Amino acid sequence: MRHLFVDISAHGLGHLAQTAPILDALHQSTTDLRLTVRSGLAPEKIKARIAAPFEFIAGEPDFGFVMRDALSIDLALSAQRYRERHEAWRHTVARETAFLKGQGVDLVFSNVAYLPLAGAAQAGIPAVAMCSLNWADLFAHYFGKEDWAAAIHADMTSAYASAKAFLRVTPGMPMSTLDRLRIVGPIAQVMAPQRAALAGRLGLSAADRWVLIGLGGIEHRLPVARWPRLPGLVWLVPKHWEVVREDMCSYGQDLSFAELLASADALITKTGYGSFVEASCHGVPILYLPRPDWTEETSLVEWLGHNNRYATLSPAEADSGGFIERLEQIWRANPPPRPSPSGIRQVCDYLAGLLTIGHQAGDQAKEARD
Repeated sequence: MRHLFVDISAHGLGHLAQTAPILDALHQSTTDLRLTVRSGLAPEKIKARIAAPFEFIAGEPDFGFVMRDALSIDLALSAQRYRERHEAWRHTVARETAFLKGQGVDLVFSNVAYLPLAGAAQAGIPAVAMCSLNWADLFAHYFGKEDWAAAIHADMTSAYASAKAFLRVTPGMPMSTLDRLRIVGPIAQVMAPQRAALAGRLGLSAADRWVLIGLGGIEHRLPVARWPRLPGLVWLVPKHWEVVREDMCSYGQDLSFAELLASADALITKTGYGSFVEASCHGVPILYLPRPDWTEETSLVEWLGHNNRYATLSPAEADSGGFIERLEQIWRANPPPRPSPSGIRQVCDYLAGLLTIGHQAGDQAKEARD
């Protein structure tokens, strides 16, 4: 039995959206795979994305950045937390090393915490990182000029450099300073539209236009009750917003986001890998709220411009709903060819090869001990 230990950042849902299709593909192609998933995300959110059986461990070895809301960072609190976490970095890595050794792991796969990579290196376990961003480059962007930052940044870059590879998914940050960088294609969970079935479950008309609102895993509520009522248009709104209006349909845990997205006519979201790439692979146009000074945004928006119809959404427009004409414009535009989630197979094949090598090495070590 080959044991893959997977660490998924809880900084939003994009890290899970990138990782889940890989794990499902590995499970389908590998008959003797044992999956362990560690994350600070709620288990039900992970199970909604990952169909493969896995053991769950609650844990959060990274925090990325402390967010005020889905669009803005609390830099002061983020700086404080980084300084606290790295005060006893060697001891933290030693604990992680002991933990991973106790798990009997053949391969560590991180999206995109650097602590498990550092622990795996000390434990002699091969490790791989994968993401469209990395915390070291973002840390340098926000704190690189601070006199206390150099040592922390060195810890981060050393941990990332210890991995066998950093698989930078497309689209993604340049990451030109990272060692062992490998570029892979887009990753997205793609589903066939089930519009008629969803219309029956939700009590909607399949002939209407459905606009899905999804801002990721970090709470950011829009004042949708102030938005205009338009004939033939229905807003799909998160259930916990508790909006009651005849043209607004609430969705919750009983329906997966990917299931809704595949049948939607448009998506309102914020800048983010999962929403941008999944919508584009389904041919669903996007209205998005920018994230000021989020360094990943440039790469994501550039890619979006070649692969989907989209428009930016100002805070004022999001407050008032004054974007309907722009929504109509992107509906009238000719859609570009849909991108293919080619990164799934690329990453799956790479990990499968490492799992085989690692498992054989483990068997040989066991035989030597016996």
